[in-house]
Amino acid sequence: MKQVQTIFDIRTKGQGLYDFTREVSLWTEQQHFVCGLLTLFIRHTSASLTIQENADPDVQFDLNNFFRRVVEEDPSLYRHTCEGPDDMPAHIRSALTDVQLSIPIVHGALALGTWQGIYLFEHRAMAHERQVVAHLIGE
Repeated sequence: MKQVQTIFDIRTKGQGLYDFTREVSLWTEQQHFVCGLLTLFIRHTSASLTIQENADPDVQFDLNNFFRRVVEEDPSLYRHTCEGPDDMPAHIRSALTDVQLSIPIVHGALALGTWQGIYLFEHRAMAHERQVVAHLIGE
C-alpha cells in the first residue's frame, strides 16, 4: 500500500461552483493506483467542496441561488462582520456543506458517476486563491 499527496490551487472569481474534476482525475491517473481512496480537503472556512451534476449548468446556478436565499447577507443578523457582509454567511454556508470528500479509485480512475463532477463551492463575493489538499491511499 502506498500514499501520495498534492495541493490543488484554485482561483475563484467570487461566489459560485468551480469544477476541478479534470485536474483531480489527471493527477489521480498519473499516480498509477489500481484501487484506493482519494480524500480531498479544503483549507478554508468560507468555501467548501461538493460533488454535483456536471451536465446542466442550471444545477450550479440553482444551488448558488438557494444558498443566497437560505443564508442572507445582512450584517444586522451577525456579530462577526469585520471581514465584510459576506464573510459570516460564507462561514455558515461552509458549515452546511462539505469541507472533505472521499472518492473511491476503481481500476485506476475516480469512481464518479456519469454526471458527477468535483466542485469547489466559493461562498465569498470576492475572488480568492483556494487550496484543496488531496491524499490518495491504495495500491
